[in-house]
Amino acid sequence: MLTTILYISLAVITLSMLGVLYRVIKGPTAPDRIIALDALGISLISIIAIFSALLRTSAFLEVILLFGILAFLGTVAFSKYLEKGVIIQRDRNE
Repeated sequence: MLTTILYISLAVITLSMLGVLYRVIKGPTAPDRIIALDALGISLISIIAIFSALLRTSAFLEVILLFGILAFLGTVAFSKYLEKGVIIQRDRNE
């Protein structure tokens, strides 16, 4: 029963990823694309978690953590770039 629910949720998340991928490509504005990329990262994390549950292993937990950190940093970097035009500010006192 649990295995069937996991496979169904895997299919639903995969279909939602297709919709999010459409928003990444056709997004009307750059912030829409950034939010869609963040949603794509969250969907990827959930797919890895479902595979981990299906395989009954905890070996993928580090991968989930890594993807979560990278998705967060990517979203913050893109947002800062849109807001200020630069990602890393360098103040030179000369």
